[in-house]
Amino acid sequence: MATLEIRDLHVSVETDGEPTEILRGVDLTIESGQTHAIMGPNGSGKSTLAYSIAGHPKYTITGGTVTLDGQDVLAMSVDERARAGLFLAMQYPVEVPGVTVSNFLRTAKTALDGEAPALRHWVKDVRTAMSDLKMDPAFAERNVNEGFSGGEKKRHEILQMELLKPKFAVLDETDSGLDVDALKIVSDGVNRVRAGGDVGVLLITHYTRILRYVRPDVVHVFVAGRVAETGGPELADELEENGYDRFVQAVAAS
Repeated sequence: MATLEIRDLHVSVETDGEPTEILRGVDLTIESGQTHAIMGPNGSGKSTLAYSIAGHPKYTITGGTVTLDGQDVLAMSVDERARAGLFLAMQYPVEVPGVTVSNFLRTAKTALDGEAPALRHWVKDVRTAMSDLKMDPAFAERNVNEGFSGGEKKRHEILQMELLKPKFAVLDETDSGLDVDALKIVSDGVNRVRAGGDVGVLLITHYTRILRYVRPDVVHVFVAGRVAETGGPELADELEENGYDRFVQAVAAS
């Protein structure tokens, strides 16, 4: 069983030439097979947490630790974090002109495993995963995210996750911009990955609608750069009914 442990994490971002603290002491522990949902208002630091785990250079770690099975994640380069088993599905995936989806996926798999996957099995795996995500086979020959709709970009992120098989997947607002049909397809993909019981998922979202399809084990309410409250799936139901006001006021008063 793998464990991703975050302890007293503080993160700053430079704004107008001055460092601004965004994360103010985050504590989280996620184990294999668990799904943790992080919910919170805009500007609460949810995406900052995701990119800090992944190693984005814009974010400066000013305190705390992130470990994966005892290994210091913060000491790793971005590619080392990926090889260690971390995966980030980005809220706004970038275009990569001139690189086809098929080449991108196989190159990524080769980089992670240290050797190229057997072509026959790989092609079958890609076709099966694309079919499950209701993606046209011609999609594989398009350039990465170039001209993709919002739904296509998010399905491509889930396709990567299914094929690369990380230990922990951080899904940063994977549900944003999706219509009902696309949301169901993407959620089914996440659930297929979860079904094996080997992957831990950190699901970041504003809304409860994806949690109707991807049922979390734990829900964290994120306010002002820290976890304001932790509970079970029923906490998401409370947020759906009452919003974040109770938690925002409690943090402001503390």
